[in-house]
Amino acid sequence: MTGRAEVDRLKQRLDETFKRASALSRDPEISSDFARYLCVLVSGLLEQAVIELLIEYVRLRSPEQIQRHVGQRLRRFTTANAKNVIELVGSFDLDWQRDLESYIVDEYKAAVDSVVNLRHTVAHGRYAGVTMSSVQSYYDRVKKVIDHIADLCLPR
Repeated sequence: MTGRAEVDRLKQRLDETFKRASALSRDPEISSDFARYLCVLVSGLLEQAVIELLIEYVRLRSPEQIQRHVGQRLRRFTTANAKNVIELVGSFDLDWQRDLESYIVDEYKAAVDSVVNLRHTVAHGRYAGVTMSSVQSYYDRVKKVIDHIADLCLPR
């Protein structure tokens, strides 16, 4: 599976994880523990979705040698904050960059940057106070950003 289909599969799997986590406990500390874990997964989803969409874009338009080269480069993409996502997608098409610069603002930029910052905080062993409702809100916005990027790269 590649492109939109793979992104949809990743989102569906994460949707199911959110459902399981929210049903586990009413204890706020346990809920916060799961919220931190889910921030890591949402950040990872964003990275993988951008990579999958761009690889599919290249696969549909380029010879195998170019696909292999771009694929190897894209798989090194990390830290999918708003700036890095805009720059990476913009390296394929300047119109996409301009579009994303005007789309990933306000609550979308805050959501993307928050999950990435929380991921780094958690990964480095520091405490990150986050609730299930805030991470759900971030996730909802990150999914919209992913969908917007998909519409740019792989219009239906």
